[in-house]
Amino acid sequence: MAKTYRPYCPDQMLLLPPSLQDWLPENHLSYFVSDVIDNLDLSAIESVYEREDRGYPPYHPHMMTKVLVYAYCVGVFSSRKIQRHLIEDVAFRVLAAGNQPDFRTISDFRKIHHEALEDLFQQVLRLAMKAGAIKLGRVALDGSKVKANASRHKAMSYGRMKQEERALKEEVRKLLAQAKMADEEEDRRYGKDRSGDELPEELSRRETRLKLIREAKRALEQKAREEASKDGKDEDDAEQAKPEEKAQYNFTDPESRIMKGPDGFVPSTPKLRLKKFRS
Repeated sequence: MAKTYRPYCPDQMLLLPPSLQDWLPENHLSYFVSDVIDNLDLSAIESVYEREDRGYPPYHPHMMTKVLVYAYCVGVFSSRKIQRHLIEDVAFRVLAAGNQPDFRTISDFRKIHHEALEDLFQQVLRLAMKAGAIKLGRVALDGSKVKANASRHKAMSYGRMKQEERALKEEVRKLLAQAKMADEEEDRRYGKDRSGDELPEELSRRETRLKLIREAKRALEQKAREEASKDGKDEDDAEQAKPEEKAQYNFTDPESRIMKGPDGFVPSTPKLRLKKFRS
């Protein structure tokens, strides 16, 4: 009797539109960030866009602010990584309500509204502390919840409040500086208009991707049979030979091999093949 599995239909269309609120538990950090920012004054950001009527409508400032604040709270500082999370991560998709700004738009938003974002982020952390949160994602809040009684043991001195305020400001500056450095480093590494994880053109379309995957599978199987024949196995055993689990195939240069170089192990083309092209 064949084994029965739970239904798995990757191409199944949804008959009814899903509710974003059903995708995460009610106490998820993303909802806290969303509710706090909905109750803050974002006029400093909104006024920049309201002065200009031309051009394509920008992404909503509330959405962009929520995504950035949440990203920094959970330790995602690179705009390129935020872009990937907006496609792959449920919490980011819920906050963005399906919007998917690219990394350049995210980076530009951070640069243009740096001062406003710094102030808003501080307000989010202050409210989290006031609500009694010890951590906000990966951001540890070294603060005390001030309770509504007059006990001298529960009150916070004015000096301590100023100290906490300075600590919050410094934490926010560090987080935004980390985001700036991450974007600058990746711009140098990949180029300003590349995300760094693009597939080769021939793998980006599903029809050609499936064709190339099958070709690669056949090539690896053929190589396994040839190597089995070289090892002296009889014809029947050689025909049954399978590629090793770690066998690799380079789609852009099938004859390349993983070789050790000055920068570690990298794909390289054997010298014999290069000589053939020179002759």
